[in-house]
Amino acid sequence: MIDAPRPTPMTVLVTGPSGAGRSTAINALEDLGYEVIDNLPLSLLPRLLDGPAPGRPLALGLDVRNRDFGTDALIRIIDQLAARSDLEMQVLYLDADEEELVKRYSETRRRHPLAPAGPPLAGISRERDLLVPVRSRADVLINTTGLSPHDLRAEVDRWFATSDGRNLGVTLHSFSYKRGLPRGMDIVIDCRFLRNPHWDEKLRTRDGRDADVAAYVAADPRFAAFFERVKALVDLVLPAHKDEGKSHLSIGFGCTGGQHRSVTMAERMAEALAKDGWHVSKRHREMERRDTLASKERQA
Repeated sequence: MIDAPRPTPMTVLVTGPSGAGRSTAINALEDLGYEVIDNLPLSLLPRLLDGPAPGRPLALGLDVRNRDFGTDALIRIIDQLAARSDLEMQVLYLDADEEELVKRYSETRRRHPLAPAGPPLAGISRERDLLVPVRSRADVLINTTGLSPHDLRAEVDRWFATSDGRNLGVTLHSFSYKRGLPRGMDIVIDCRFLRNPHWDEKLRTRDGRDADVAAYVAADPRFAAFFERVKALVDLVLPAHKDEGKSHLSIGFGCTGGQHRSVTMAERMAEALAKDGWHVSKRHREMERRDTLASKERQA
């Protein structure tokens, strides 16, 4: 009898703006049995992962304080690691609202690493802008605004616990085909044949999270059957992936602009899967991009 190959231990890159909870997440992963290496110089990261396969899951803490840190360099490393078939890698991005980060720095009286001689807000704004491309590469995004350290540890546990009874984490993405597929999709569903709210002037500027937009899309005669069949497919594959020991599955819904139909499908599917007991996260790529651009315009 030939033994089945052992699954590759998970490698988690933990990053995000200073003050968003990275240290708490790193400690939570260490308590879950991960080997933790924090603030490793970026230039040493490929050498570390090219060595012998670790005997247990690995968590790597990365932020602007790392020696030789650079956004472009980190993006290249993430893309290189994601392309490797011998490595199961996820990017955990800890984020928080700007007001929350300012509050945390005020309470602790710490200096921001990008504004050591000035007010924290200047460093916070600069760092958030610097990390926008990294945020877009995240497999798991946790906004820690309003979360206590206990809440954050529980969230990390739900996503990355390595026990046999862990729940499979599911991330549902909406996106625009004009900007290409998001990185790391396991399943991609094309929604471009559904009714397009773009052609209704009252709905054009809204998105699929809006009740009127969702109702417009759902009124397409093909929507109900389409959703039912996609849900049946997802219901089939999720338990199978969980039985295989997979910790995370990414499902993408695409449409022309990534604003209406794909967002509606992702929202409806997230609601249905959450009711079934799956741990679900949502990412609306074009909405995040729009919000980021609006934030930069307000700061200009």
